[in-house]
Amino acid sequence: MQKDSEKSLQHRDSKHIWHPLTQHQTADAPLPIVKAKDALFWDDQGKEYIDGIASWYTAMYGHCNDEIISAVSQQMRELDQVVFTGFTHEPAVKLAEKLLGILPKNQSKIFFNDNGSTAVEAGIKMALQYHHNRGDKRDTLIAFEHGFHGDTFGAMSASGLSVYNGPFEDFFLKVERIPAPVNDNWQGVLLKLKTIIQENDCAAFIYEPLVQGAAGMKFHDADKLNEIVKLCHEEQIISIADEVMTGFGKTGKHFASLYLETQPDIICLSKALTAGLVPMSITSCTQDIFDSFLADDIGKAFFHAHTYSANPIACAAASTGIDLLLSEEIQSNISRINSKHRDYINRIKENPKIEDIRCKGVILAIDLAIEMDRYGNLRNTLYDHFMTRGVFLRPLGNTIYILPPYVITDKQLQKIYDSIDEALALV
Repeated sequence: MQKDSEKSLQHRDSKHIWHPLTQHQTADAPLPIVKAKDALFWDDQGKEYIDGIASWYTAMYGHCNDEIISAVSQQMRELDQVVFTGFTHEPAVKLAEKLLGILPKNQSKIFFNDNGSTAVEAGIKMALQYHHNRGDKRDTLIAFEHGFHGDTFGAMSASGLSVYNGPFEDFFLKVERIPAPVNDNWQGVLLKLKTIIQENDCAAFIYEPLVQGAAGMKFHDADKLNEIVKLCHEEQIISIADEVMTGFGKTGKHFASLYLETQPDIICLSKALTAGLVPMSITSCTQDIFDSFLADDIGKAFFHAHTYSANPIACAAASTGIDLLLSEEIQSNISRINSKHRDYINRIKENPKIEDIRCKGVILAIDLAIEMDRYGNLRNTLYDHFMTRGVFLRPLGNTIYILPPYVITDKQLQKIYDSIDEALALV
């Protein structure tokens, strides 16, 4: 008879599966999760966890949302998948119309992809081919230091976190970097940007607007970012806003770009786009970008595609997600969470173990006044502390952050805050 340990999900997993962001030589076995609802999920032993980061910022309207499940279930009965080259369908058109109703007003066209990395990949290719189609050879991208844009090659090239991309850096596109603008470094950022533009053939500037997620939820100044985007427009450098993390209400507005007066040429969307239900991403662009691909020469078309582009089921999930985002309940919840975060900040901001604490929308980030490896032992101790208390948070080095589903309750938020209080005592 087969031993029970050999029948366990963890044992079966270990025989066949390679997990992301995991050193399998040293990592603990992954935790089996069997159920999720609203802001909670449960493991195979029945233990409950509060999803304090909405499962990487996806399930913003709550896990297994009844309205989204209903819409997707109905769509599955009508049209599941169809090639999107040469065909179209109502779910895609409906979603495009809804998206363009809430995106910055300069956005005009919607291109469908698979995930956040491929949304960025398409955006970079659009920008490079835009100049190519106009007979203007430009080969350099501008990006922020410590940015993160995904794991495909163009997205990796634009990223600035070598912990993820180190083995591949010899193969990257040409990228010049500037610091993200904050009040005390603005003149240096501006000087470096102007020098880069002067010395290189710059095709595009790619950036995470206002919040650099993987860098540790680092915030930068909206007015200064606006000046950078404005200067790029003046130099005909395509601006690409990576809103994969920030999009769909997390910063308090539908998109972080709406805090700026000067809007990007291209916007990349994923994660909360489909409310965490199924994979999909979108790259939107202005009419000017789209028009540069129009010609009698077929070679000037955008020859880029994904098998599941505009999958009708994903479109149905995304369309319903937008309805939820615009609802009075969700908008009220975003304000409520922000208010709770600010109350918590006022209570703990003088703690000497805190180096910095900040909040924007539903994002709360705390930098501990301690040196810590991004994936080191102390960080793992913090992670284990939260999980033991039934709270799922993933510290980024010495940064503890919360980015909860919009449906999280005050009681659940308080449990997260209490677990952070205990963590501060630990360090």
